[in-house]
Amino acid sequence: MANAIELAKAYVPLLDEVYKLASLTSELDGAPELATQGANANELIIPMLDMQGLGDYSRNDGYVKGDVTLKNETIKCNFDRGRMFTVDSMDDLETAGIAFGRLAGEFIRTKVVPELDAFRFACYAGKAGITKVSGTLADGAAVIAALRAATTAMDEAEVPIEERYLYITPTLHGLVQDMDTTKSREVFQRFAAIKDVPQNRFYTAIEQRSGKAGEEAGGYAKAAGGAEINFMVIHKPAVIQFPKHIAPKIITPDVNQDSDAYKFGYRNVGIADTYANKVAGIYLHHKATA
Repeated sequence: MANAIELAKAYVPLLDEVYKLASLTSELDGAPELATQGANANELIIPMLDMQGLGDYSRNDGYVKGDVTLKNETIKCNFDRGRMFTVDSMDDLETAGIAFGRLAGEFIRTKVVPELDAFRFACYAGKAGITKVSGTLADGAAVIAALRAATTAMDEAEVPIEERYLYITPTLHGLVQDMDTTKSREVFQRFAAIKDVPQNRFYTAIEQRSGKAGEEAGGYAKAAGGAEINFMVIHKPAVIQFPKHIAPKIITPDVNQDSDAYKFGYRNVGIADTYANKVAGIYLHHKATA
């Protein structure tokens, strides 16, 4: 049993580190103190704040009374995915520990994180009320014009520049970077940070495969009717993004009652949603639906 504890200590911090290095959306995670456990395991309680605007001040009657509404809204987690891998102890021994030792990190980096990013982008892209623009961006000038339209729309909606993130495909970002003048790229100063997102994580809708009969490979793909995203601008306070439960599980052969093998299980439960009164904080530009 002592060996199992030491093994868990060795691997779990590495899993956390891999996620932070590889994820393109981790900076959008909400502060844990803003969410509390709901009545059910797959629920979170999020505080929603609303208040009235200014009224006339009277020298006789003083202030007009105002109402502040702070209510806790229960929302359900919409991401709940997992896998369990088995590596025979002899296979691991004969490969000098590589079979199991590399499994966890590679799984997180190459399978979990891309799907998590793709799921989040698709969730935000599918929300009603956000700005959605469709079109083809053929050159750097077109990209700049589209980005300027996005920043203008968000500025007019009074979305703060702070924590306003630009997610864009490397191809489109490269078209702008290759332009001769630096002045045309000043629009990039209107964002807190810029993240290049590979096209295979960047769709308006995805299909998550079950991993069961007929879909053994698992993972995800662009959904029928989905479109490739050119870029998204996301203001962090506009999204509800919490990784509620991330559970890597390591079972060693000495405690495995089914076989002489290591087992690596992984489950990720979380939520990707938007605040109803902050949809102006998300701007989507995508290609036409195929």
